[in-house]
Amino acid sequence: MRWDDIDKQVCSVARALSVVGERWTLLILRDAFLGTRRFDQFQSNLGITRHRLSERLGKLVEQGVLVKVPYHERPLRYEYRLTRKGLGLYPVLMSLARWGDDWMDRGEGAPLEYVHHKCGHKTTPVLTCGSCAEPLRPQEVTPTLGPALTALAAQLERAGELPEEIPPILRRSMREPM
Repeated sequence: MRWDDIDKQVCSVARALSVVGERWTLLILRDAFLGTRRFDQFQSNLGITRHRLSERLGKLVEQGVLVKVPYHERPLRYEYRLTRKGLGLYPVLMSLARWGDDWMDRGEGAPLEYVHHKCGHKTTPVLTCGSCAEPLRPQEVTPTLGPALTALAAQLERAGELPEEIPPILRRSMREPM
């Protein structure tokens, strides 16, 4: 499969990567969460070429992650703001920052610390279960087919085709209900 077709997979990770899977894109989003809004600010902060930045911002606007808002009329200038869809990436950026703090700090400690306004304490992101609030660990979570893969599997089975688009690791859950 070509990278340009990654969004065609029946996989939420692959589809998300089709939008945010390029390194500059994640750095643009990091800066947007830190308050950067204007093209020149992004370029100055990141050291990215104008052409590449324009491409990445355009894709984020096209995908509904950012929205262009005029801030100056003559000449017409825009700033870029996170949409609701863009704000939904906050846990991703926080988790990635935590991973970087834990594994890539070169023994110097975290570059940024985060303070939770409600309690006033420094915090680190923790992925928890939406039902019981316990921390999630890979060995304690089992993926099962969701509605999209269940429908695809049923469609392919009716057609007498092997459901090749379903990742092998998930195929076993097709016949093992939880």
